[in-house]
Amino acid sequence: MLPDGRKVYASLALLSALMLTVGCSSMDEKSSGLDYEPQVRKSGAVEEEVGTLSSRLLEALKIKGKVTDIAPMASSCDVSDGNTKKYRVVRHPWSIYDVDNKTLEKGMNNLAARLPQQGWKVVEDGPDSSKNRNREILAVHTKTHTQMEATWMKGLDGHEPIISFAVYSRCFRDPGRSS
Repeated sequence: MLPDGRKVYASLALLSALMLTVGCSSMDEKSSGLDYEPQVRKSGAVEEEVGTLSSRLLEALKIKGKVTDIAPMASSCDVSDGNTKKYRVVRHPWSIYDVDNKTLEKGMNNLAARLPQQGWKVVEDGPDSSKNRNREILAVHTKTHTQMEATWMKGLDGHEPIISFAVYSRCFRDPGRSS
């Protein structure tokens, strides 16, 4: 359990991570409106896959700290045909906190170095657009097409420093969902 100030900050970080993870609105000629044909997969299998990838990301940091306890969760994926019941996406927002900035910097450096070894293609690594210029790493897992956003929020605004993660799957069709 986080102290009240940390709870608010961690909640805001996770909420912003969720808002960044829309990732399902690229348009094309496909019936779903996505630029790829969504695979048919069960939500539970995708949740497990995303959870495993998240665990490996935590290990890649090679730092110790407290980690938010939020499980990967499936939700509707917005598509142009309006059939959101049929299409799903799994998101896993989480953070590591209760660690000083020097340790978090080491963790981000470790993460950046280990991502390619774990099958991730780093798309971006540098400062985000915030006034604090927080370091952000964006990557895509080459085998699963899972996406990852890691942001080191240094806490320069008086909040506790954290690394916030958003790990999310591509949209997929769950055979158990009605069309």
